[in-house]
Amino acid sequence: MSKTRFFDEMNGYGDEPRALYARVAEWLLRTPPEVLATRRAQAELMFRRVGITFAVYGGNDDTERLIPFDIIPRIVGHREWSKLEEGLIQRVTALNVFLSDIYGAREILKAGILPPDIIYKNPYFRPEMSGRRVPHDVWVHIAGIDLVRTGEGEFFVLEDNARTPSGVSYMLENREVMMRLMPDLFSSYRIAPVDNYADALLAALRSVTPATARGEPTVALLTPGQYNSAYYEHSFLADRLGIELVEGNDLFVKDEIVYMKTTEGPKRVDVLYRRVDDEWLDPLAFRPDSALGVPGLMNAYQAGNITITNAVGTGVSDDKAIYSYMPEIVRFYTGEEAKLSNVQTWRCREPDAYKYVREHLDELVVKEVNGSGGYGMLVGPHASRADIDEFARKLDYDPANYIAQPTLALSTCPAFIDDAVVPRHVDLRPFILTGSEGSRVVPGGLTRVAMREGSLVVNSSQGGGTKDTWVIEDTNLDSKGA
Repeated sequence: MSKTRFFDEMNGYGDEPRALYARVAEWLLRTPPEVLATRRAQAELMFRRVGITFAVYGGNDDTERLIPFDIIPRIVGHREWSKLEEGLIQRVTALNVFLSDIYGAREILKAGILPPDIIYKNPYFRPEMSGRRVPHDVWVHIAGIDLVRTGEGEFFVLEDNARTPSGVSYMLENREVMMRLMPDLFSSYRIAPVDNYADALLAALRSVTPATARGEPTVALLTPGQYNSAYYEHSFLADRLGIELVEGNDLFVKDEIVYMKTTEGPKRVDVLYRRVDDEWLDPLAFRPDSALGVPGLMNAYQAGNITITNAVGTGVSDDKAIYSYMPEIVRFYTGEEAKLSNVQTWRCREPDAYKYVREHLDELVVKEVNGSGGYGMLVGPHASRADIDEFARKLDYDPANYIAQPTLALSTCPAFIDDAVVPRHVDLRPFILTGSEGSRVVPGGLTRVAMREGSLVVNSSQGGGTKDTWVIEDTNLDSKGA
């Protein structure tokens, strides 16, 4: 692959493979394109057989489709991963204390670190949680922190996902496929395992069982149902965890205790791993038209008889305006500088920032503060004049609803597309689990790939794909210029 202005995961800024990728480069040289194409087809067949699909609504294509999978792994060295791990744990620790604070004493607002309206006007701020403690003060039990590598090869945090982070099923299935289809390449490295994720997650969930529970805690996973875009993941995780997959009508509340309907009669639920957003959880507390939630669930929650993961109200920390304050948030709660830097961000709520962004729309990426999935954003350099003008009107109408960032030189990674090995832009979503005994990072995470040439959008809802992420345990590769 030729040298570009982007940092390439395999070649860095040169034409020779980094030490970490030397075996992958050799493997690609000796493997004919038709063999790679066959492996890719086999991978797709395996995904179809297990039903690993992603639902897309509102388009002209099929509502259920496979997320494209690339068979060339993304590799992270041991030393580099250790630094990422430290930074991710620091960040999630700060997020948990931040959530405890904004629903408690609100010291960060008293100190003037954040403007109060950025909290109180946030659509995911839940006044119902004010003054409430959650078991062991853990609000974010499962976090997915999106990282990008840019500039001179450094990692930056692009986004925090603390509400209902998704994608872990693809991380696990990608590893399974790679082990089956590329055993020769896989066995040439010492790769940190990810298959203990389910055990680690279940242990974290059980560790935050409410004090009122009796005996062995019962954990259940609440899904909106089969028409949700991530339903495959919900059923996959329930199966891996060995817990019941339930919908709202499978549960009921009596005397402020949540029960699950079973063939043997009602069974108390102690921990509810919910994949339903706050507003749909309880029609008596939030949206009265919700058929997805459980009437009275919030009463049981506030009585301390059930733990909901992630906690109700965590969505406020997903806000991209809050994200822009994360260096200050980390410093305020930990007394340390953030080990992982943010991407430069302009808050359009601020007049000077708004003026700059308005004058440079064709150069910047502009996002809704509560947007997700690649929707509600403008990628200025790739947008038409009509799109820029339309977005300008939206920005003028409500500047506080937007932040802007530079168009990043995201790193690339080799991908096998259309029978050729070509560079494609990638990001990385590691998953962090937090229970009563602290946090741990799953070694690897989900690498998302912008499958279209030149595209910087990696979201699966926008046509992005995935690839397996290998964290190499061999420290000798680190010492060889990896």
